[in-house]
Amino acid sequence: MGYSVYNASFRYSLILSFIMASPFSFLQQAAHAIDVLNESVGRLVSWLTLAMVLITFSIVVLRYLFDLSWVSLQESIIYLHSLVFMLGAAYTLKHDGHVRVDIVYQRCTPIVKAWIDFFGTLLLLLPVAGFILWSSWEYVADSWAITEGSRNSGGLPLVYLLKSCLLLMSGLLVLQGVSLLISKLNIIVTAGAKHG
Repeated sequence: MGYSVYNASFRYSLILSFIMASPFSFLQQAAHAIDVLNESVGRLVSWLTLAMVLITFSIVVLRYLFDLSWVSLQESIIYLHSLVFMLGAAYTLKHDGHVRVDIVYQRCTPIVKAWIDFFGTLLLLLPVAGFILWSSWEYVADSWAITEGSRNSGGLPLVYLLKSCLLLMSGLLVLQGVSLLISKLNIIVTAGAKHG
């Protein structure tokens, strides 16, 4: 009896190491590449917050000291704000910085947290991000077709580029969701191998 349990355990460990050795290492490399991409995008767009502060300061100084105002300068704040939030969403997800109600989650063990994150990503994040990607495609394409610009006189003629950030945001979220799935699966499989 003891020998068969040991034999089954050995087979299970052997199968797990084979799974983790070839395709899983590729998946981990893909997850790492996705993490590097979103880290770079997040760090890049973080500089836009400094630009927002400087432009807002310039708008205030120009308006109150020189009685000057430009619509394009004011609209640039909206563009920068949108870029920070839309392109920084995947970066925030990578660093687990989104708001979460974790009354139960915080008390869970790491393996239970991994399962919650795995199913949350699979059943909530990926479908919602995929839906945003799918549903905004035509909206963005219509904007590109007419190279949509500002409705305000003197505004920025780049509304079609701003709307394209919907696709970028959802695409980066889907990629980060895949990376999250891989990392949580790694935790689950590793814990299963230790306890198996």
